[in-house]
Amino acid sequence: MNEKNKRLEVDLYKPIQEYFLCEDYQVFGEVNDCDIAAIKDDEIVIIELKLTLSVDLLIQAAKRQRLTDQVYIAIPRPKGRLNSKQWRDKCHLVKRLELGLILVSFQGNRANAEILFHPTPFNRRQSKGQNKRKRQALMKEMEGRSANYNVGGSNRTKIMTAYKENCIQIACYLEHFGSLSPKDLKEKGTGSKTSSILTKNYYSWFERVKRGVYVISEKGKEEVKEYQALSDYYLKQVKEL
Repeated sequence: MNEKNKRLEVDLYKPIQEYFLCEDYQVFGEVNDCDIAAIKDDEIVIIELKLTLSVDLLIQAAKRQRLTDQVYIAIPRPKGRLNSKQWRDKCHLVKRLELGLILVSFQGNRANAEILFHPTPFNRRQSKGQNKRKRQALMKEMEGRSANYNVGGSNRTKIMTAYKENCIQIACYLEHFGSLSPKDLKEKGTGSKTSSILTKNYYSWFERVKRGVYVISEKGKEEVKEYQALSDYYLKQVKEL
């Protein structure tokens, strides 16, 4: 679409008007700051129009909920996939705000309005139940960390996970005690994932010297130094064993 034919918010009005007229609503444009207001019997519907799904649009629509529960936002149908994670996350936010969503498609001179979902009360309990596994994973990750070694908001720095911390613990113990078996390490408190960590050797920090016996590699010795605070924590634990 060239600049001359650039889409405008008013282009969304006609297909949405036609949709609600077919549903026996009376439809009005620009009513007391509302882009579109429609009424059928005692039911009032308000639709706010924007060319993109933005925070401003959500704020505008949330304010309209002071007037009616039936509030929709309307945007042109996105060009990308509607099953992408980014799009699903946006839809979740719209549903979380108990708003409806209308998509308007344009094909040549024709335009069509489609209601993707209606405004409905958001069930927080149901949402938490559906994400029980993610909640358990979050709890498990926090419980697996000895302390907070990450800065919130970091996106270009190495993140300390419970898995990596477990690897550091095993490396510290091997460096201090020398060669050990997974059973020996677990008895010293390295946890149930010890065998898997040594076998997979994700960071190449370990070497198997014979069947069921491991030592820390030279690479492991060097890289564990990057986590001095955590190394000191586990070396202190080692001395107490």
